[in-house]
This record gives sequence, structure tokens and C-alpha cells, in this order.
Amino acid sequence: MITHIVFFKLKDVKDIDRVKEALLGLKDKIPQIRHLEVGVDVIRSERSYHLALVSKFDSLADLEAYQVHPDHQEVVKLINTVKESVVSVDYQS
Repeated sequence: MITHIVFFKLKDVKDIDRVKEALLGLKDKIPQIRHLEVGVDVIRSERSYHLALVSKFDSLADLEAYQVHPDHQEVVKLINTVKESVVSVDYQS
């Protein structure tokens, strides 16, 4: 199992809901996704990121297929217009 975790810091908090919904919409569009959740930060400290994406895939090949999937690429385009920064980690369990 591959876990893919991404944190998003946005330029403007007004974009949180739009990005959250775009990310959640991928669950029904990309068959390689085994699990997907998106959480909004509740602490809102200076070091916090606004959103966290946690997704799981059966294999590294499935994660790679997700990365290049056209629906994922559309969400990436949206995020690139509203992000301040993005960090991620991918690990196998």
C-alpha cells in the first residue's frame, strides 16, 4: 500500500472550500484511488497548512497513474493558481 500525503497552504483562505471539493471529486473519477480524504486545518497557527490530502493506492504504479490522470491534472492546474506552497510525502506500508 502506498500512502500519499499532501499539505496545501493557499494564498487566500476563501479558496479552501473550492480546493477541498476539487480534491474530493477525484475519488469517483480515478479508479486507482483506494482511499481519499481531505481535511481543513482547525488550529490556524502560523505554521499550519490550510488543507491536508491523504490518499492510498495499491501500488507505486497506481500512484503514478493517478499523478498523470487528466482529472488530477485539472485539479493541479487549479491548485497552481491559488497555492502559496505545497509539500508532500509518499510512503509504503
